[in-house]
Amino acid sequence: MNEERVAELVRELLLEIGEDPQREGLLKTPDRVAKSWDFLTSGYRTAPEDIINGAVFRAESNNMIISRDIEIYSLCEHHLLPFFGRCHIGYIPDGKVLGLSKLARIVDCYSRRLQIQENLTAQIAQEIMEATSAVGVGVVVECRHLCSMMRGVEKQNSVMTTSTVLGTFHENPAVRMEFMNLISREV
Repeated sequence: MNEERVAELVRELLLEIGEDPQREGLLKTPDRVAKSWDFLTSGYRTAPEDIINGAVFRAESNNMIISRDIEIYSLCEHHLLPFFGRCHIGYIPDGKVLGLSKLARIVDCYSRRLQIQENLTAQIAQEIMEATSAVGVGVVVECRHLCSMMRGVEKQNSVMTTSTVLGTFHENPAVRMEFMNLISREV
């Protein structure tokens, strides 16, 4: 990303909305925004295979593996406003498991792109399925969207939930139900 060009565009935006980019509080804002956007969109410059980096391990287990409450921060591709929440991932390995931190890093890779939640959920599930050749994968994402909280319908307490189920999670209702029950349990 060209941070210098993004900073110039932010200066232009400030002028267009009636602000003075030369006033004290805004002098460094274009540069700060450019650095922020570089981080918030770093998923475009991150390859999932580089994240996984060989951290796929042989495992005898064929039981469900779940990682719950992984924080998500992303940007709505329709309004460029944040949405945030949590992601729950479950998969049943077929001889291969991912290093635990890789699940959260995959979530970050895809959430640090302009997104809609539906696609984000599917991308996470597909990446885990491909990386592990799992028997099945389930992903549930629950987020609050500032595009519907602070503008538009202005519903501050709404939460959007999306799910993607692949393999045995899709084919076997009992497996899907086990996953849903385990992610909804209090620890």
